[in-house]
Amino acid sequence: MNQFDTHEIFNQVTPFADVNLFTCDPALGEAVVREGAGAALPSLQALGARLGRAATLDLARQANRNEPVLHNFDRAGRRIDEVEFHPAWHALMALLIGEGAHASPWEEAGPGAQVARAARYLLFGQVENGSQCPVTMTYASVPALRQSPRLAARWLPKILSREYDPRPLPLDAKRGALIGMGMTEKQGGSDVRSNTTRALPVPPGEARALFGEDGEDVYRLVGHKWFFSAPQSDAHLVLAQTDDGGSAGLSCFLVPRFLPDGGRNGVRVQRLKDKVGNRSNASSEVEFTNAYGWLLGQPGRGIPTILEMGSHTRLDCVLGSAGTMRAALTHALHHARRRQAFGKPLAQQPLMRNVLADLALESEAATAFALRLARCFDHPDDPAEAALARLLTPAGKYWICKRGPAFGAEAMEVLGGSGYVEDGPLGRLYRELPVNSIWEGSGNVMCLDLLRALAKSPAAGAALAAELAAAGDANADYVAFVAALKVALAQAPASTDGEFGARVLAERIVLAVQASLLLRHAPAYVSSAFVASRLAREPGGAFGRLPAGTDCAAILARALLEPDAAP
Repeated sequence: MNQFDTHEIFNQVTPFADVNLFTCDPALGEAVVREGAGAALPSLQALGARLGRAATLDLARQANRNEPVLHNFDRAGRRIDEVEFHPAWHALMALLIGEGAHASPWEEAGPGAQVARAARYLLFGQVENGSQCPVTMTYASVPALRQSPRLAARWLPKILSREYDPRPLPLDAKRGALIGMGMTEKQGGSDVRSNTTRALPVPPGEARALFGEDGEDVYRLVGHKWFFSAPQSDAHLVLAQTDDGGSAGLSCFLVPRFLPDGGRNGVRVQRLKDKVGNRSNASSEVEFTNAYGWLLGQPGRGIPTILEMGSHTRLDCVLGSAGTMRAALTHALHHARRRQAFGKPLAQQPLMRNVLADLALESEAATAFALRLARCFDHPDDPAEAALARLLTPAGKYWICKRGPAFGAEAMEVLGGSGYVEDGPLGRLYRELPVNSIWEGSGNVMCLDLLRALAKSPAAGAALAAELAAAGDANADYVAFVAALKVALAQAPASTDGEFGARVLAERIVLAVQASLLLRHAPAYVSSAFVASRLAREPGGAFGRLPAGTDCAAILARALLEPDAAP
């Protein structure tokens, strides 16, 4: 320093970048193999290297700093309702679609397809989350669309395409298509049965005159949607009230952005939502002014139809939260290993090691649970796996997503004030984490759905019992926890207090499954610390409460492999 320098810059940590996001995470690699997708390891390793590059990670910053802009009219005054995105958004979308994150299990149906896709999606969750929204909806739309073979034949070839085509054009002119959804209205929120949007059938002769061979089961929609996700999508699945030949109730419709003749459909985008997080993506409010929609499923059976989509979107909420927590952990641990405080790295300070190791346990347990759940989706024809999915999807959607915001806040605090600024990723991740708990059914909705699954499907309880029994009886705290859980499960559906305590039940189900997985498959220093901190005592509201004797050094070494330690 010379006499004019005010200070020297040192003890500053370089960003977490240029690292293979897959190979630095042994727990993820082990879960991929364990759950039946070992053949995907080479492609996942290549994807992890690509996603971990500094240039790729910077796309997330650019896409979130340059938010989408709605243009309702062109310069001549014609209504267009186009959303303009930054090039970084399009680059991220092209990467996601090119990797098949929107469609690969439907292209490559078979053992391990859902697990391999889940691992890819979890890796993308460590980069940018807004772009995952349209990808999830497109992925989840396929089972619903298959309920209408005619619509499936027309739409699925473009949905399954790995070409990202953002051009505002009719379906026949596109190289690939994306699907969004519009369920909730101002007065209802999660109570979709209170929707007031109406769908009136178009007379068959008129429909055929307008749309030719596409003129079957066509309706006109009038109403609104308070949340209309990704309005730039090529079509949306929409719920509307019908009263058609005695089939009254909510029905599900495919509402395209453009009509088969090339004209714009009557979907008017009123404004984009100013969201807390998920800012790179567009969410909107719309009105339907005689918009044409094609009936999907049976009239009056819209909710069962859309549930075919909902189970898959909820799976992605679990995966997305697990990926975002993993991202927060890696940034925090990378920083703590390199930042000096009070004479040694932060990661060597005893209390900080407790916090970091606790976060690492939470992240590994979330990853193990998420990929085990994905394996259930790989075996829809196996009654036990289907029953387990019916139970664990709402339970996992509740607990994993609920843990996210507290996890993000703790990871941000590791960086101190540097974490609480927009220059780094921790603030963006923290704002992003609540959305998966809210979207696709809030926490209470998930817990009520869990109770319905228990009441209506005895096979679900049996499948859960078998999953938990696989961990054996070597750990006394686990055995005691599972025994108490079985009592609660037996009482929950019939108890008048069952609904009141449903959150506790959902939490304990997920903790038990996580512990079972870790006891069977993780190193003993991981599983024993997880059981001791989550099952042997009530978990607290903060991280950093691991008991004395926990092998934090081993947990942290496993949590993030340094490049020279990567396999």
